[in-house]
Amino acid sequence: MLVRIYEENPNPKAIQQAVDILKSGGVIIYPTDTVYGIGCDITNQKAIERVCQIRGLQTQKANLSFICYDLTDISQYTKPFDTSVFRLLKKALPGPFTFIFNASGQVPKLLSSKKKTVGIRVPDNSIVREIVRELGNPIVTTSIHDDDEIIEYSTDPELIYEKYGEKVDMVIDGGYGDNVASTVVDLTNGEFEVIRDGKGDLDAYL
Repeated sequence: MLVRIYEENPNPKAIQQAVDILKSGGVIIYPTDTVYGIGCDITNQKAIERVCQIRGLQTQKANLSFICYDLTDISQYTKPFDTSVFRLLKKALPGPFTFIFNASGQVPKLLSSKKKTVGIRVPDNSIVREIVRELGNPIVTTSIHDDDEIIEYSTDPELIYEKYGEKVDMVIDGGYGDNVASTVVDLTNGEFEVIRDGKGDLDAYL
């Protein structure tokens, strides 16, 4: 199904509909502050495998990130980090960044992989954050890629629905998405190392 939700004032019924789908092991496509994402409840192993299958990824090796509502959830999934990192996160999030942390023992169990790191996102988009808040835990996310090499990411929700509507349980039309992905910052060595330039400008927060 294709459901229109407005970011300025997300319809609580539509948000709840998405949450119910996630709780029942469903997969949804949703807008973020960068590109459209595809994801599921992090506590549902079969749904995670389905996301990977739809995207053609190997579950053991996929670089999946967690979308959190805010910083309060993050410490469950990451090893402890120092106050300078916390201060940066407070300034930069919500925003168009994926921060890579050393993973806590919780992450490999959730993803049934041997992953030692985890990507964390808190997008500046009220639709997906409201879904996560109502769900009560993060969602696993990865980007929707276009097959077209020139346009790297799908931006039109109706075209996304045409392509993925049969494979997922809900596509949220939150308006046109961006075609620039998040900036990926590696924090695993205690440094702020940009490993993919994207929409976020880390220098503005350092």
